[in-house]
Amino acid sequence: MSEQTNPIASSNGTSRRDFLARTAAVAGAAAVLGPVAASTARAAFTSAFPVPIAPTPPGPDDVIQMGVIGTGGMGTGHCEQFTKLAKDGKAKVQIVALADVCDPRVENAKSVVEKAQGNKVDTYRKYTDLLARKDIHGVLIASPEHWHSQMAIDAIMAGKDVYVEKPMTGNLEDAMKLLEASKKNPKVIVQVGTQYMQYPRYAVARKWIKDGVIGKPTFSQTSYCRNSLKGEWLYYDIDPNWKPGVNLDWEAWCGPSGKAEWNPEIYARWRRYRKYSTGIIGDLLVHETTPILYALDPGWPTRVTASGSHLIDKKMENHDQVNLTVEFESEHHMIIAGSTCNELGFEKIIRGRKGNLFLNAAPCVFRPESLFVKEEQLEERIENCPDIGDAQDVHRLGWLKCIRSREQPAANVELGTKMMVIVDLATRSMWDGHAYTFDPKTMKSSRV
Repeated sequence: MSEQTNPIASSNGTSRRDFLARTAAVAGAAAVLGPVAASTARAAFTSAFPVPIAPTPPGPDDVIQMGVIGTGGMGTGHCEQFTKLAKDGKAKVQIVALADVCDPRVENAKSVVEKAQGNKVDTYRKYTDLLARKDIHGVLIASPEHWHSQMAIDAIMAGKDVYVEKPMTGNLEDAMKLLEASKKNPKVIVQVGTQYMQYPRYAVARKWIKDGVIGKPTFSQTSYCRNSLKGEWLYYDIDPNWKPGVNLDWEAWCGPSGKAEWNPEIYARWRRYRKYSTGIIGDLLVHETTPILYALDPGWPTRVTASGSHLIDKKMENHDQVNLTVEFESEHHMIIAGSTCNELGFEKIIRGRKGNLFLNAAPCVFRPESLFVKEEQLEERIENCPDIGDAQDVHRLGWLKCIRSREQPAANVELGTKMMVIVDLATRSMWDGHAYTFDPKTMKSSRV
C-alpha cells in the first residue's frame, strides 16, 4: 500500500505527523478500551484542534479529488457510481484513495476504480493515512455505523468535506460529538446519505407548510417496509478468504464497539446485530423519516416510544417489525412503522388543521379538510414535481455541487442529529419498554 508524504498543514501549524499521532491515539483507545473510553478519546481529540485544519476547496475548473473509507457493498457501489458520473460527463470528480481494514475488499474496489478511471488509486489499512493527504478535497464514509462518528469527526478536523452514509452515527452521544465538531469547523461541508431528501415533493411540502397552506401541522405518518424469503441482510455474502490477522484487521473493525471474537457472520451482516446496528430504524427508517422532518421543520423530538418484535426472522437479533411514535417541540406528532417481513407500508401523509399533504408519489397533493372547503373555500392543490431519476446519483451530485459552492446541504449534521434523537431513543424504548424524552434546551435525554 502506498503512502503520501506531502505535509498537511493548517493555519495553526498542525502537521500531518501531529494529525496522524492524534488520530492513532483515538483509534487505539477505541480498539482497546471500548466505547466509553473511545468517546472520551474523541472528545480529547476534538479539543486538541482549537483551530481545525481549514478546508481547501477545488477551483471552479479543478477535478474534485475524493477518497472512500469503507469499501464493502455500499462503499464499492459508491465507487462505481461516482466513476460513472465522471465518465458520463456529469461531474468533474476522481477517486484517488481508498481505505479499508479488509485487503480483499479494498483491492476489489481499487480494481473497479482503476478500470473505470484509468489512473492509479492508493489504498490504506488506516483511514487516518488517507485523511492526512493534502490533495483530497472530500471523503465518503461507508463504514459500519459504529465507526461513522469518529471517522467523520476526524475528517472534519482534517479539513475534508464529508459524505457520511446513513444512519449518521451509531447513537445519539456520537451524533452530539459530530454536531460539536461540525460547529468547530463550519466551513467543512458535511452531507448525510439520505438521498430521498432530493425528491422535489418534499421541498414543495416544506414551502406550503411554511406558507400556512395546511394550517398547523398536527400529525404525520411514514414507513419503510419490505419483505424477504430468507431474512433481511442475509444477501451479504461471507467470503471464506477473509483471514483476521492476515488480510483483515478485525480489531480495528470493532474499534469503538469494543473487542469481540472474530465472527464472519457479524462482519458480513452486522445490521442484524444489536451491538453494531439499530437495524430497521437506523438503516431503513431514516430514509423515509428524514425528508418528512425536512418538510415539517418541527424542531427537536421531545418524546419517543417504540415497540419491536421478532415475528418471522427469529434468528435476527434486531427486530423485524418496529412501530414508533414521536412528539416534537412544535407539538407535532408522528407515527412510523418499519418491517422486513411485510412490504405494505403507510401512505406518506402530513396532516394539518386545514388539510392534508399526500407525499407518496411525485406530485405533491394538498386536499383541504371539508370544514375549510366550506368555511374558507380552500381547494385542492397539485404540484407536478419532475422525475429526477436516480435519487442517490442526484444526492452524490448535490454533494459535489456543495463542495464547489461551499453551501451546506439540506441533509446536514443538525438534521441528521434530530433524526438520531429518534433513532437512539426509539431503539432504547424497544429494548427496555420505557418512553424517552429529549430536552432541546439541555440537549439531554431521559427515561420516563
